Amino acid sequence: MARFFAAASDICGGAIRLDAETARHVRSLRLRPSEQFTVCDGEGTDYICRLGERGDGTTAEIIEALPSRGEPSVECAVYIALAKGDRLEYAVQKSVELGAHRIVLFPSARVVAEPGDIAKKTSRLQRIALEAAKQSFRGRVPDIAAADSFAEAVGQAALAELPIFFYECEADRHLKQVLESSGAFKSVSIVTGPEGGFTEDEADFAQSSGMTAVTLGPRILRCETAPAAALSAIMYHTGNF
Repeated sequence: MARFFAAASDICGGAIRLDAETARHVRSLRLRPSEQFTVCDGEGTDYICRLGERGDGTTAEIIEALPSRGEPSVECAVYIALAKGDRLEYAVQKSVELGAHRIVLFPSARVVAEPGDIAKKTSRLQRIALEAAKQSFRGRVPDIAAADSFAEAVGQAALAELPIFFYECEADRHLKQVLESSGAFKSVSIVTGPEGGFTEDEADFAQSSGMTAVTLGPRILRCETAPAAALSAIMYHTGNF
């Protein structure tokens, strides 16, 4: 079944107004009036639809509303240090596919990427998140945001029920142990570092702020791989795979 996204504000009175790009896509599929397709509001609800009376793809008639099956039961906020080239794009894309609820970029001491125009960068990554959400049948398009500082990112991340700080110099505390000893939780945050890793001062600050320093194992992962590895483990542990 074809799947599209629409803004919640465009859903009213048993019908959904489709934007121009989506309408063009609908027309290209040559859907018959009886054929059903899905429109997601990006906030966790799927609408089973058929073409509206006009039949030109600009309106979808709602048949049924259902909770999106692609949304995990745990909200995971992913905090990713700024990285060079297409590494951020990869990290964001895979985080969305794996079920991230929110993604926050942040600077840190060993970041080698130039910050540049953060607003432009987050806007581009938001488009990547939208396409990844469509491809992976997500019911929500995670928000892409940016923290002004490492301290701000840690302060936000520490508010989760289970705040995890991945630190390559942590040797004893493993992710599996932390997840198994934490009991049930509804929200988790993960903070992963840049190409050069975190400094000792940053790790100390994160732990003093209430985060738990954890190792991802004896292998050092690339900065774009670490978020995906951590998310995969969390989703598996919480029954979302």
